[in-house]
Amino acid sequence: MRLLKYFFIFLLINFGALAIGSYLMDNGPTSSWYTTLNKAPWTPPGWVFGVAWSTIMLCFSYYMAKLFILGDKKRVIVHFSIQFFLNVIWNYIFFNKHLIALGLVCILSLTFVVSIFMFNYKKTMGYATLCILPYWVWLLIASSLNAYILIYN
Repeated sequence: MRLLKYFFIFLLINFGALAIGSYLMDNGPTSSWYTTLNKAPWTPPGWVFGVAWSTIMLCFSYYMAKLFILGDKKRVIVHFSIQFFLNVIWNYIFFNKHLIALGLVCILSLTFVVSIFMFNYKKTMGYATLCILPYWVWLLIASSLNAYILIYN
């Protein structure tokens, strides 16, 4: 029952992060700035982003709920807070301010923080570590998309 309670708390926080990030991007993906950029050939269609982030946040919420119960709560909250901030602020940096290089630094930092979750808590989380894998893989893809835009624009 405790797991379910924390799952819903993290679900609310994580989807809140997506909502805040969407607000801060100021119609970024449909803006003339973004639509005229040279994008990587592997850039997925727009609808994939919504499906991917929904799946990622469902899995990540379960992962965080379990980790919050099993792990060192202070360390977990610090790592989670850094992840939250980087996840939200990337949208503002990249889409709103068009700071592509700083956006790349931000998303690589986010990937590093998610890597900490994946590798440092592997022993504590066991097979539940697989729940953070979609987030990590998506960040690798997103980092490559950001890097491509930086290099070719």
